[in-house]
Amino acid sequence: MSIFRAAVAAADPHDAVRRHLAWEDGAVVVTQEDGRATRVPVAPHGKVWVVGAGKGSAPMAAAVEGVLGDRIAGGLVCVKDGHGLPLERVEVVEASHPVPDARGVAAGRRILGIVRAAEAGDVVVSVLSGGGSALLAAPAEGIGLDHVQEVTRLLLSSGAAIGELNAVRKHLSQVKGGYLAAAAHPARVVNLVLSDVIGDRLDVIASGPFSPDPTTFEDAKEVLVRREVWDRVPEPVRRHLEAGVRGEVPDTPKPGDPRVEGVIHAIVGSNRKSLEAAASAARELGYAPLVLTSRMEGEAREVARVLAAVACEVREAGNPLAAPACILAGGETTVTIRGDGKGGRNQELALALALALEGWEGVVGLSGGTDGTDGPGGIATPTTARRGRDQGLDPEAFLRNNDSYRYLEAVGDLLVTGPTRTNVMDVQVLLVAP
Repeated sequence: MSIFRAAVAAADPHDAVRRHLAWEDGAVVVTQEDGRATRVPVAPHGKVWVVGAGKGSAPMAAAVEGVLGDRIAGGLVCVKDGHGLPLERVEVVEASHPVPDARGVAAGRRILGIVRAAEAGDVVVSVLSGGGSALLAAPAEGIGLDHVQEVTRLLLSSGAAIGELNAVRKHLSQVKGGYLAAAAHPARVVNLVLSDVIGDRLDVIASGPFSPDPTTFEDAKEVLVRREVWDRVPEPVRRHLEAGVRGEVPDTPKPGDPRVEGVIHAIVGSNRKSLEAAASAARELGYAPLVLTSRMEGEAREVARVLAAVACEVREAGNPLAAPACILAGGETTVTIRGDGKGGRNQELALALALALEGWEGVVGLSGGTDGTDGPGGIATPTTARRGRDQGLDPEAFLRNNDSYRYLEAVGDLLVTGPTRTNVMDVQVLLVAP
């Protein structure tokens, strides 16, 4: 837990923004990941607007207020229920996640209005974090909220990766896929991003409202076909995407579009940075750390078996490093829903890991979401499965029914932290004794 908490602390959105943003001689100064500082001047009578969405956008906006103060004319950020904070100059509203609701639609339309009103000489500061795709919702003409909700549910239950989900979302929206950048032009835009996607792709994080979109209407349709849900999505969605494929609806802004190319982006926090902090905490506790990857993806139960195999190899053969060891991984797995149980990807991974560790000694694991609320996580020990069987529970049956939450709760291995107001995907921590 100490190692996991270190990973979460490294993604603190308030501190992350303060490390990357400053005000100097009439300009917003942005420090990017490579250390370069970029000045974005505000005209003498210009205004600064703050907009954003995501689980961490409220503390991010609070940090922007701390840096820019009364230079901010106003703004709006939309956060997940329970993630709000009182701010002085930026309004914070809450909405549903991961399936959008009417509040998210209203927030998306209001944010679109704010950036459209920005003028040449103004600066729009965007604060985006994980969850922004669902929270920043303004469906395209002819698409209803209920249509977007149904498409989101179908893709989530099909095991679609975040990039696939967002390719579809962008083509059903007025604000995603670079549309907000286009609406803000010619005002300058500073886009501060807490990454919750593998590879830190700006076009995928929160569905890239201020980033050029390399995906097309054809890509969006292909995702729905490949995930075998095309015939089940609402008819207006199919009509809209087909019209886009035929060129009857303009596609999202693409790389090279001057309306989006002038945006200044900075990744202020990421899974990789959190894993580095976790490795440092493990080292201080006497474990030799090994960061396997920050790009972990795939079915949660399959990933669990791979992680267990690595940990058991360390335990048995001291390969690829000697114990005491801490094996770390990060990313975002998926779950293809086959049952009617309760449990997110981290609990499913933890239960599958526990089954893979049964019969071993000296190996324990944790899988947790850094956001603290999206199926927060679980602990896996060599006795997790046996302790359930002692209560008359069948861990394999719970796993088949996607009911990992209830199983881990029954045996006392559920990980619940509550909202952390950040989100840099998931972290897995495995400890191996000598």
